[in-house]
Amino acid sequence: MRAILSGVHQKKGKQVLEFELLDVSASLENAYFLFVEKNSLASIMKPISKILTHNIVRVNIDAQDFHFESEDQTEFEWQIFLIHNSLSNKSVIQVESEYLSDRHQLELTSYYQFNSDAQGMALFNLRTHQSDQEFMINSVNLTDQNLEITGYNKINGTIIKNQRIILKNHTTAGKLEYPVTKKLFEGMFTVAIPLTDIPQNSVGELYIEYELNGKEIKQRLIISKSLAGQSTEIKQPGNRMITLEKRFDNGILVKEFQGASVFEKLGAAGGKASTVVDVIRMVQDKLNLVRMRFLFKSGHSPYENTTIIFESFGGRQVSDSPFAIYKTFKTLYPGIKMIWSIDRSQKKFCKENQIAYVIRRTNKWVRVLEKSQFWISNARFPTWVKKPNYVTYIQTWHGTPLKKLGLDIENVSMPGTTTAKYHKNFVREANRWDALVSPNDYSTQIFRSAFGFNNQILKIGYPRNDELINTQKEDINAIKEQLGIPLNKKVVMYAPTYRDNQFAEKGKYTFELPFNLDDFRQSFGDDTVLVLRMHYLISNALDISEYSDFVYDFSDYPNISDLYLVSDLLITDYSSVFFDYAYLKRPILFYPYDYHLYKEELRGFYLNYEKDLPGKIANNSKQLLEEIDHALAHPDMSANEKFMNFYNRFCAINDGLSSLKVVNYVMHQVESGM
Repeated sequence: MRAILSGVHQKKGKQVLEFELLDVSASLENAYFLFVEKNSLASIMKPISKILTHNIVRVNIDAQDFHFESEDQTEFEWQIFLIHNSLSNKSVIQVESEYLSDRHQLELTSYYQFNSDAQGMALFNLRTHQSDQEFMINSVNLTDQNLEITGYNKINGTIIKNQRIILKNHTTAGKLEYPVTKKLFEGMFTVAIPLTDIPQNSVGELYIEYELNGKEIKQRLIISKSLAGQSTEIKQPGNRMITLEKRFDNGILVKEFQGASVFEKLGAAGGKASTVVDVIRMVQDKLNLVRMRFLFKSGHSPYENTTIIFESFGGRQVSDSPFAIYKTFKTLYPGIKMIWSIDRSQKKFCKENQIAYVIRRTNKWVRVLEKSQFWISNARFPTWVKKPNYVTYIQTWHGTPLKKLGLDIENVSMPGTTTAKYHKNFVREANRWDALVSPNDYSTQIFRSAFGFNNQILKIGYPRNDELINTQKEDINAIKEQLGIPLNKKVVMYAPTYRDNQFAEKGKYTFELPFNLDDFRQSFGDDTVLVLRMHYLISNALDISEYSDFVYDFSDYPNISDLYLVSDLLITDYSSVFFDYAYLKRPILFYPYDYHLYKEELRGFYLNYEKDLPGKIANNSKQLLEEIDHALAHPDMSANEKFMNFYNRFCAINDGLSSLKVVNYVMHQVESGM
């Protein structure tokens, strides 16, 4: 038997679920549906309320029954099962889904939604404790004459009254008001804002005001889904443009500006020549790849003297654990030949620091890589790089995993591959590693399962973190002076993760800080500075020129450990940087301003994000500023029980000698002739 959720109907503030049953072979007299919450394992039983036909049944529920007060749980994810009892046996059938719903508000701060998981099984999701400052709409579009908005006009069956859409001008603080007078469908409203009303050279944001149960409500309009498929740009008379943009916090900006002049258009047309250059480069890259594959197939013999190749982040940096190991080798065994595999961008750094190097994807690179006896890297080499049988490949990896990796990613959506192909390549590459460095038992278990890794694991901690353990206070002051940070000021470091949805178009990435720098300066600017550590792809998208007196952008600084050491507080979201920063026993704040979007649309997590983190979670910019103030007043976390439980689980293994242990591992093989 199969059970499929095929529809949901709203009735007097409650929900009627319809299920299609296939291959029914017995009476449904003793059958019922069981809802099981994935995190807490709470369960709710619901009887079949009505049998419409022999294979369509209905179940009545009240969504309010499916969440409960919990200090550490604000999201509830219910799986649905059909329990079918017969005289001979009991069968448990997980319900599939053919029904995906929009989100429906239960209250101002909670909503529910029906979804399906990666296997197509039904999920009933509820989120509580959401911001009461946001109102989710269904669509927003620019037509020839209007800005049109649609949304729901009920909250759990209660009609909201006297709705007005507000367009607030960011520059002048003026506002335009438009009453909602039309219905699109039953339960949905639509409103049209004439494009001629939108002021010239303006940036506006959309709000809604309405009455609910006699109370006046004002909220920002937000849209959680992508604007793809909606009309977001339109040209107006007089060469004027109006565009819609979605903010980092899902708010909607309406921009009006002068379109490009004829000369600017000619310049843009000339710029198309760059696309020709891109095509030529792409062809050259493909030809070079063919040449690389051929060169790797040529026979090579190892160097007579022991040679080690180091690489970090595919050659983009000379940093991280490979660099820590390299420096220990240079101190203890300067006679060993050591060469860095780098991109051309790192030539200057290597020359200034007397580091031997070879440029990736050149003939010499192939020869040096193939003739060296040891490879030490923190990321994967391309699959077409041939590993000779005399090479020992040590993989340091680059972080304790928070987001799912490798085989644990159920649905790979990267272009140019499929989930099965991605998994196969990941396992094949991982098992070329002869040894994999692990920072703790948690990571070891994940590496085994996510990488399909069967070779040696060195559970010694990350070499890059030796610096965090061995650095003294006077060394920290020296780093501050080197970075130009005043010694008498506290340092807050913001290091968010890179989001796949920040990609705008080829070569262009978008980012907007999810908090107001003016508010930060007003609250902390007298005695605190802000250090930014952004992903390299988006670091150039930030303009902080107006805040150079207290904001420092160190996104390109090679050694992130130096930034940890000078920081009194770390703020992050889903980046694994907090696992390393915890070594310092200093406060950590989490600011996941798009947590539910990130969790649902991007990769999932290994840890329970709401329970297992070593610091407070701020859900909006106001909470963030409050928590920063509290954290800076409590700089030592060694007496915090929750923090120290985290520390003992993830950090306690590292004794500051990790890089030495890798060096000893290599030298043991050298001396034994392995």
